[in-house]
Amino acid sequence: MSLKGKTLFITGGSRGIGLAIAVRAARDGANVAIAAKTAEPNAKLPGTIYSAAADIEQAGGRALPIVCDLRDEAQLAAAVEKTASTFGGIDILVNNASAISLTGTLATDMKKYDLMNGINARGTYMAGRYCIPHLKEAARERGGAHILTLSPPLDMRAKWFAPHVAYSIAKYGMSLCTLGWAEEFRKDGIAANSLWPRTAVATAALKLAGGDPVVRASRKPEIMADAAYVILNKPSREFTGQFCIDDVVLHGEGMRDFSMYAAVPGTPESALAPDFFLPDDLPKFR
Repeated sequence: MSLKGKTLFITGGSRGIGLAIAVRAARDGANVAIAAKTAEPNAKLPGTIYSAAADIEQAGGRALPIVCDLRDEAQLAAAVEKTASTFGGIDILVNNASAISLTGTLATDMKKYDLMNGINARGTYMAGRYCIPHLKEAARERGGAHILTLSPPLDMRAKWFAPHVAYSIAKYGMSLCTLGWAEEFRKDGIAANSLWPRTAVATAALKLAGGDPVVRASRKPEIMADAAYVILNKPSREFTGQFCIDDVVLHGEGMRDFSMYAAVPGTPESALAPDFFLPDDLPKFR
């Protein structure tokens, strides 16, 4: 497996899971565009598009940091074109950017609703709309192309909507893009898949929201990066329309010990906090 010479367009990605995916691809010598808003350092949330670019290049890849508000169509369109012109095309779109507010209906005003749906559902759709012409070309010329969206399986039980319906609508909107694109662009050789973590993932944003207790019950972002790497190396005409869980993907590749991914070394699997939106029939490896 290798992503050498492939070009990835990643929304968000200045930190956390998006950055981990970028660095994993860069270790093969991939080209990575980071399209995100964070250009200035933030004391509470470390990481900018420029520090991400430095990490990518240190890992062995070529980086293109682009200041881009995913809600702004002109900025996004320009970011996609800049990526394609810089690297000679786009092979992979990673829809990583996301906004979250785990609040009920009366506590979620329309500004929060619009933010989450503007970034999550609309941003994912718009990134796809502008990247897909380049992905079609990549599939024709290089044998395949991928869209990977960090969104959950489409489990329509009320318990996943009642506590935070606005957030759930926004995340499921991302997953509906996967469902539709997998069939719409199957004939073009473009794979569309989603990836979701089994457990909480120890990002800077999670630590800010939940503190050290939540981090201790989490896995590192690298588990998502390694699972994404497996998916992005699969034949795009054969593996599409799948809603994947990180450790299930890695288990399918022969991995049996996931202890290396514990955010706090030595944390038992049984102490890890499950993420939202997990189906009841998910295989258990603990």
